[in-house]
Amino acid sequence: MKRILLAFVSLGLAALLILGGVTAAKASPSYDQEVTETAKLYKGTPFKWGGTTPKGFDASGFTKYIFKTTVVNKDIPRTSATQYKGGAAVVKGKEKMGDLVFFKTNGKSISFVGIYLGNKEFIAATSKGVRIQSLNTKYWKDSYAGARRYLP
Repeated sequence: MKRILLAFVSLGLAALLILGGVTAAKASPSYDQEVTETAKLYKGTPFKWGGTTPKGFDASGFTKYIFKTTVVNKDIPRTSATQYKGGAAVVKGKEKMGDLVFFKTNGKSISFVGIYLGNKEFIAATSKGVRIQSLNTKYWKDSYAGARRYLP
């Protein structure tokens, strides 16, 4: 999957360089685009308790994998609770693409994490697999705990 993405990105950059005279640096995706677009490639990947690979992810295993395997190459903590302790705090309503959004799905403590996509949507490894979710649904509104920024 990553090879296919890399091939498409390479072809796109080559076309831009030949046809548009754009330098490679200007055509490079931003960190937030890299994280969110790569995360979307894993839509439908099954849920696996403790999963940290494309064979199956849990919520924090998914975010950890995406941040480590993209251009960000950042090794973030393993659990949603420890991921919430890191990064820079983001004011509610000021989330940006690539921020991590956290939830108290057990009602008590941080127990779930996803990657903010913009437009009040995030992607996460749910019990039904990696899916795009809306922050506007009652469930996610009621359990929302905050966001953290790990991107440079």
